Amino acid sequence: MASFLSTPTSRPAKGQRSPFSCSISVPSTGSSLMPQKKNPDSLELIRSKAGRVFGRCAGLLMTLKGLPSTYNKDLQEDKEAVFEVSETMSAVLQVATGVISTLQIHRENMWRALSPDMLATDLAYYLVRKGMPFRQAHEASGKAVFMAETKGVPLNQLSLQELQTISPLFSGDVSHVWDYGHSVEQYTALGGTARSSVDWQIGQVSSVLSTHYF
Repeated sequence: MASFLSTPTSRPAKGQRSPFSCSISVPSTGSSLMPQKKNPDSLELIRSKAGRVFGRCAGLLMTLKGLPSTYNKDLQEDKEAVFEVSETMSAVLQVATGVISTLQIHRENMWRALSPDMLATDLAYYLVRKGMPFRQAHEASGKAVFMAETKGVPLNQLSLQELQTISPLFSGDVSHVWDYGHSVEQYTALGGTARSSVDWQIGQVSSVLSTHYF
């Protein structure tokens, strides 16, 4: 469980200098060379602690794999690993809570980073909904991407006539494909990106936490 938990908690450190977000509670130190630099030590340490947790898990699994049945003295080795991981994760979760609770999202930067080529898969799904098998739709979408790159224009700037040279299934309603909000909201399955799906997942986690931990 600690290993599974270490994966998402260490992930923010990989994008710690992301233009899309920042956290006002991240303790930092200055650089010995660059006065303007701030090193987000807390995130970096969370990232490094994940390696220790994974290492302890791997070590204990190696101990267990060679055992026959019932209890063996080899299992004394689990105490050191369990106690260390418990203390490590307790500290990691405290720091991670501070980082996440004060996280600020730069929505404007995120919007500016969007580009129509991100919706190439949506273009393929559009053709699938028109009755085309996905393999062919994938190829058609790829041709549209190539055409846009060749012409030096964004994917959503291809005219309907140009798209219809790739497939006659393209029609005027293809313009709906270029709606980023619609792209997110169409995935309503469990684990999907639609707001309803995300809200449901948050509700499930909140219910588990309130029932078992608070």
